Amino acid sequence: MASSAVDVSQFDHTPYYCEENVYFLCKNLCANGMAQPDGSDLYIIFISNDKKQTALWHQKASKFTDGLALWDYHVICVQRKSDSSIVVWDLDSALQFPSPLAFYVSETTRPWFQLFPEYQRFFRIVHAPIFLRYFASDRRHMKEPDGTWQAQPPANDPIVAEDGTVHNLNEYIEIRAADAVENVDGEMIDTVHSDKLGIVVKETQLEQFFTHIT
Repeated sequence: MASSAVDVSQFDHTPYYCEENVYFLCKNLCANGMAQPDGSDLYIIFISNDKKQTALWHQKASKFTDGLALWDYHVICVQRKSDSSIVVWDLDSALQFPSPLAFYVSETTRPWFQLFPEYQRFFRIVHAPIFLRYFASDRRHMKEPDGTWQAQPPANDPIVAEDGTVHNLNEYIEIRAADAVENVDGEMIDTVHSDKLGIVVKETQLEQFFTHIT
C-alpha cells in the first residue's frame, strides 16, 4: 500500500456517531495541514441502501473474526491528494489508517461477495466544504422514545449548521437505489461541488468518480 499510516488515536471517536466523528476528522485534517485548509480535497461518503442494512467488513465494532458489521448507515471521508492518490479515512475500520481507496473498497465491501439486490450498497458523495457548512445533528436519531440514549453521545455540543439548521442528518442518510446516477461525468462532479446533498452512486461507480476529478 502506498499511503503512510497515521495514528488514529489523535482523532476523537465516539462509537455509533460516525457522522460527527467524520465531521471533526475533516476539521482536524484541515487544521493540522494533512488536507487543504478549506477541505477542498476531502469528500464525505454516506453508505446505505433502501433496507438500511449495509454489510461492511473489518469494522472495529464487529463481534466476528472477519470484522463483519451490519450498519443502518456508515460515514467515511475520502481524500484525493495533490499527487492524485486517493485514500479513505474510516475511524471505525481496523484497516490501515488511512487506506488507499482501491484497497479499502476491496477489503471493506468485498465486491465478490454476492449480496441480494435489496442489500446492495449505495454511496452519497458530498464535498467536505459544503458538508462542514450545512450538516447538522441534534442526535435525535439516537434517542429512545423515553428520551434515553441508545449510545452515549459525544461530549461536544451537537453540530448546528451555518444557516442555523439543528438537524438534517436524515436527509443525508436517505439513500435509495432509485437515486443513483446513471453515469459519472463532468456534470455529476459539478453537482457534488455545488449541491448540499451531492450525488448518490452505485458501488461500481465510487472509484470511477474520484478518477474523474481534476
